[in-house]
Amino acid sequence: MPELPEVEVTRLGFAERIAGARIEAVRMGKPLRWALAVEPSALVGRTVQAVRRRGKYLLVDLDEGMLLLHLGMSGSLRFSRTALPPPGPHDHFDMVTHQGSLRLNDPRRFGAVVYAQSEDAPLAVKLLGKLGVEPLGDGFGFDAFLAGLKKHKAPIKQVLLAGELVVGVGNIYASEALFLAGIRPTLPALRISRPRALCLHAAVRDVLARAVARGGSTLRDFTNTDGQSGYFQLEATVYGRAGEPCRVCSATIRQIRQGQRSTFFCPTCQK
Repeated sequence: MPELPEVEVTRLGFAERIAGARIEAVRMGKPLRWALAVEPSALVGRTVQAVRRRGKYLLVDLDEGMLLLHLGMSGSLRFSRTALPPPGPHDHFDMVTHQGSLRLNDPRRFGAVVYAQSEDAPLAVKLLGKLGVEPLGDGFGFDAFLAGLKKHKAPIKQVLLAGELVVGVGNIYASEALFLAGIRPTLPALRISRPRALCLHAAVRDVLARAVARGGSTLRDFTNTDGQSGYFQLEATVYGRAGEPCRVCSATIRQIRQGQRSTFFCPTCQK
């Protein structure tokens, strides 16, 4: 599943190129997770102002209203200044502008493209209203993070994945951040001390920023808007390395299941 770094890499790949573009045509393919909520023809003639990100959602601001895009489990966006080839069976959204074309490819169709009048509209609030703080933004303060940890009895890995305390720390990056902070993923969040929470706070920022710089992670389907894969997975310290030696202490990396997701950790480095 594309996580926050992959979504940010996607945004960076086309945000500047599509800014100021006038929409000339919109095509919808097979139904996605949620309906567009407006006739595609109603978007023709509108202008793209900017592309932002909120968690795993891309927010395409128009001169009237906005589009909320989600990549789901297997989606990817492609932007081309030249005409794209005819849509295939997994191409479910095309937006043609005078500056290029944007296409959503999603084999599993868990992604979405939704129109809302504004970020305060009921539909937008329903999708975005409960998201936690952006970990790469200035609002990700340590004191609020520590206070949030003290409210949760659940294992810290589950708290990070829930997205209410901090948004977008997906499965890969939660495992990596916990390793960097030296914290066992099964430790109840409220038992994390202030010094260790400070390490985790910094680790979340560090891991996500490095992932963005490496173009995200490509485990199966993800590619950026130019069709290129990410490379963060090649330098992962624990994720996907069960049975292999820890890069720090040489202990064997272990894998467990938490909330139906795989968790990877070093039993020696993470207490």
